[in-house]
Amino acid sequence: MEDRYSLQANTHSWIISAPLFQGLPDTSVAIALNHLVTRTHPANQVILLENDWGGSVYFIVDGWVKIRTYNLEGKEVTLNIIGKGELFGEMAALDEVPRSTDVITLTSTVIGSMPSQDFVKLLHTEPLAGVNLSRLMARRLRQVNRRLRLRESDSQSRVADTLLFLAEGQGKQGHTGTEIPNLPHRELSSLSGLARETVTRVLTRFEKKGLIKREQDNICIPDLSALERMIV
Repeated sequence: MEDRYSLQANTHSWIISAPLFQGLPDTSVAIALNHLVTRTHPANQVILLENDWGGSVYFIVDGWVKIRTYNLEGKEVTLNIIGKGELFGEMAALDEVPRSTDVITLTSTVIGSMPSQDFVKLLHTEPLAGVNLSRLMARRLRQVNRRLRLRESDSQSRVADTLLFLAEGQGKQGHTGTEIPNLPHRELSSLSGLARETVTRVLTRFEKKGLIKREQDNICIPDLSALERMIV
């Protein structure tokens, strides 16, 4: 299913929350989104493949995607999980080289695609858009560096850090704490670099200690600082 994205920004809160557009004039946002097209994708659908060439930058209107690659042994490695308001595909648009990762939907996801030339034009005409993009990329780099430093830590530290990583990137404040998506354990396994069985055991331990509360769609973290103390 495909349709032109309405430019009535007041009815689309995701535009306001998208980091790239923060602080930009409404007219500049409208021009940038003039050729934006949205599509609804089912779960587990490949959106981009590593080494593909592409002419678009993508924004998540609703849902979740994972960004993955493979190590030298051919094992899948999840680099990031991003949701509403985030963008991907920007690197290929900037340096005009093939895609460096795969992107796959985790849930039914609505994605808006912007022609690369419109994206680059926005960066040229609105310096603040470039600053916003730099901040986003710097945050992602810090997150990856932190996770790499914890690769030699114990399983408890790595699962706690994975949950905090998701809370920082996609957490929402609920009635009883910070809520993150209740992802399949195989995804948390790939993200943390642990066996799925190990992730399941640690999550059960955290739940018994009251550090998390698992529901069908969400995991609630009542106290982020308490979970941070699990990292040693």
